[in-house]
Amino acid sequence: MPEDEQLVKEVVAGSQAAMEVLTRKYYKQIFAYVYRKVGNRETAYDLTQEIFIKVFQRIQSYTNKGKFSSWLYTLAVNHCRDYWRSADYRQTSKQTELNETLVCEQNNVPYIFERKETREQVKSAVNSLPEYQREVLILKYFHHMKIKEIADVTETNVSTVKSRLHQGLGKLAKLLKRGVEDEKQKSTPTIR
Repeated sequence: MPEDEQLVKEVVAGSQAAMEVLTRKYYKQIFAYVYRKVGNRETAYDLTQEIFIKVFQRIQSYTNKGKFSSWLYTLAVNHCRDYWRSADYRQTSKQTELNETLVCEQNNVPYIFERKETREQVKSAVNSLPEYQREVLILKYFHHMKIKEIADVTETNVSTVKSRLHQGLGKLAKLLKRGVEDEKQKSTPTIR
């Protein structure tokens, strides 16, 4: 498979095939990042598509100074930040609350619920973190980026990334521990 920089040159020269190769190569990674950020599959599809449209509109601004994947993740991070500030997000979050209620009523098989519950606790804990902490945790632990890469993608410095990771992990540990204790209290019968 050709190197990213070669593909970028071909895209700039007008190659549709190179554009498709780049899209296929990175689509799943970017979709996974966006999905973890927004937590809604349909919105993640839409945002991922918008990100790739931006990529090909701005590909001439890619200067080969860093890795193409870092440049791509920078666009994805910024696009997600724009989404959180948008009116679309406020509208979608209201709709999501309604859909989750409907889905919970449809999936009442206990074992599915228990499995989903653990995943939902983690997802909920991650989503309750401040945006800047959630962002670095997702890039570090779900996309296996190095600290320096995360700093480049989020346009911060290495020590800020380390601090955000440390603080985010601390908050996550507290949130998940609290969730486990809440569950224990629910399952423990009260003695009268």
